[in-house]
Amino acid sequence: MIAHLKGILTSTAADHAVIDVGGVGYLVGASARTLDALGAVGDGVTLHTEMLVGEDFLRLVGFATAAERDWFRLLTGVQGVGARVALGILSAFGPDELVRAVAAQDKAMVARANGVGPKLAERIVRELKDKVGAVSLGALGTTPITAGSAAGDALSALGNLGFKPAEATAAVTAAEEELGPGATLDALVRLALRKAAK
Repeated sequence: MIAHLKGILTSTAADHAVIDVGGVGYLVGASARTLDALGAVGDGVTLHTEMLVGEDFLRLVGFATAAERDWFRLLTGVQGVGARVALGILSAFGPDELVRAVAAQDKAMVARANGVGPKLAERIVRELKDKVGAVSLGALGTTPITAGSAAGDALSALGNLGFKPAEATAAVTAAEEELGPGATLDALVRLALRKAAK
């Protein structure tokens, strides 16, 4: 398995780049966002990669960040989402935007990506909701929840009460934003429960 490539960018096209690593040119499929992040031909680049293997093909897909690669893996795990559709989604949205869309179950937003119809968008947000709930709140633009913090303990408390990770994360995030960083565990849990019940 090839985990990453570090070399010289020799060319780019609409959907791929060629990276020279020690005299070998690797053709790497990529999202528009990753291609934009690569820089100019002749620059040194590092790409996180995912190798796709089929009966009659072997493809390498590259990503500017590990988060984008992780999202590619999540998206292609959804029935009906192949590599091309996943790259179309990642061309339209960054990882932070996808976390928000899935947490909010915003299927209309996901459907704006090329190759994604309303039914597929609904399946994506529904199937990924629980998987994305465990993503740290840092991806949502707020302070990450750390174990031992009041927010971390509140998240654990809601999980113990049977809330799904995505629901608990959204409720604790909203409660922490409203109460501020110095909120006590008791206050956070009470407000998060009220927000989760809405």
